[in-house]
Amino acid sequence: MKFTRKANANWKGTGMEGKGTISTQSKTLDNAQLSFKTRFEQGVGTNPEELVAAGHAGCFTMQLSFLLSEKDYTPGNLDTEAQITFEDGSITHIKLILTGEVDNISEQEFKEIAQKAKEICPISKLLNTDITLEASLV
Repeated sequence: MKFTRKANANWKGTGMEGKGTISTQSKTLDNAQLSFKTRFEQGVGTNPEELVAAGHAGCFTMQLSFLLSEKDYTPGNLDTEAQITFEDGSITHIKLILTGEVDNISEQEFKEIAQKAKEICPISKLLNTDITLEASLV
C-alpha cells in the first residue's frame, strides 16, 4: 500500500511577533492558528510538537489494534497519551502512556504486543528521539 498525505503551513512576520496557520488535506485542521505563544507559551491554536504527539499517539494506538487483532484479541478500549519533551531546540523524548481494556489477555502479553507496536509504528520509526512506553490494562 502506498499513499501520500499533505498539510500546509503559512507564516507571516517574524518568529516572535508573526502569526501563521496550519491546514490538513482532510480539513480536520483548517487554518488552525500557529504563533510563538501557541508554541512556547499559552495561546489559542496549535504547535508542531502537539501535532507530532497527536500523530504518534494515533499511529501507535492503531498499530496496536492491528497487532492485537492478529492475535485474535478485540480491544474494548485503547487510550494513549503521547508526551513530547522539547528542550534546547530539539525533541529529546516522547513518552507514550497507554491504558487498555482487552478481554482474555495477560498483562505480560499486552505489554509485549504494545512494545512491538511502539517499535513498528511508522511514526515511531520516523522520529529520531528516545521513545518510552508505559502500558497497563484496566
